[in-house]
Amino acid sequence: MSVASATVQTAHINESHRIATARRIFQAATAVNLALTAFVIFAALRGKASTLVGEIALDATAIKRVAFGVVLFTLIWGCVWFGIKNLLLARFAKFDKSERRAAFRSRMSQPFSVPDLVARHSERRIRISDMIGRRGRFMTIGFAAFFYLYAQVGKDHPDTFATAFVSQSLLDAVVSNWLFIAFFYVDHWSAALIYGAQARVMDGVLARANCLLIVMLWSLFKFVLVPIGSQLAHIYSPEQFATVFALIWGSYMVTDTFSEVGGSLYGRQSIRVWGIGDVNRKSVGGTLTGFLCGLAFCLILVFSQHLSSAWIGLAIVIAVSNTVFELFSPRGTDDFTMATANALICWAFGAWWIA
Repeated sequence: MSVASATVQTAHINESHRIATARRIFQAATAVNLALTAFVIFAALRGKASTLVGEIALDATAIKRVAFGVVLFTLIWGCVWFGIKNLLLARFAKFDKSERRAAFRSRMSQPFSVPDLVARHSERRIRISDMIGRRGRFMTIGFAAFFYLYAQVGKDHPDTFATAFVSQSLLDAVVSNWLFIAFFYVDHWSAALIYGAQARVMDGVLARANCLLIVMLWSLFKFVLVPIGSQLAHIYSPEQFATVFALIWGSYMVTDTFSEVGGSLYGRQSIRVWGIGDVNRKSVGGTLTGFLCGLAFCLILVFSQHLSSAWIGLAIVIAVSNTVFELFSPRGTDDFTMATANALICWAFGAWWIA
């Protein structure tokens, strides 16, 4: 067998393996969302979940709220950032029309080669385009929701502060998850509204699988936080709720966001990691940027509340934990592992220092 034939055969085997991985993630996500859907319906009909995640209603008001959220945040917002990413790929990364079309397809029905694209275009510019599309789509909404909930928790001091938004967003999440599942294999332009902005070019065939995994784990984390959140509410005083909430949610969002921003803009992608994607590398520059920004966020939070030196230690531990989990968690799972670790660290700190 010639070298060229062997290379083609190896590429075919690798792509088949990636498609099989994407299929397994799709099947797992479908099973998980079926379970979540069944839970939501059961909770709404029987009222058995009020002590767990609050009241879940399947009435006209809830349906209107979900429809509004899907139209605005999933479709319209997705369309805006799909357009921005398409423009970046055309003007900044210099993709031609056929390359952009391929990038916004599912990439599982036709060959899609990241090495070929990198050979023709700047990898740095592709990564920056990926970063702006993904972070613009998700984190603009994520940070807006965080600051709204942070202010709400600081003002109202709800007993279920760590899970204050679960009952409000669980139905929305289930419906949104079904949209991501329904369009997973679709190559029509309409699928670009769902996946276009956040499906990284550099993730190749597994781009949508990575995105679907992130979306599903984000939904599952809400349930993981329920038992931890109930314990946190017993340990901390109402005046401390907003700070703990921010250390759990805000710190990981800041670390995760600025790690990718720094890594895309100036980091050298030299650290090989395991994950869902064709190219799984991170950089020292991105990791340090995420750590410094996360640490600054935590320390500003603690100092602004005039808390004791022990809280400074907590802030440093959380900043380190976020960095470690962001670097070593398999790509696509770090949102879940970082936020869960933060909640457990706050629980341990409260049990040891506060209680």
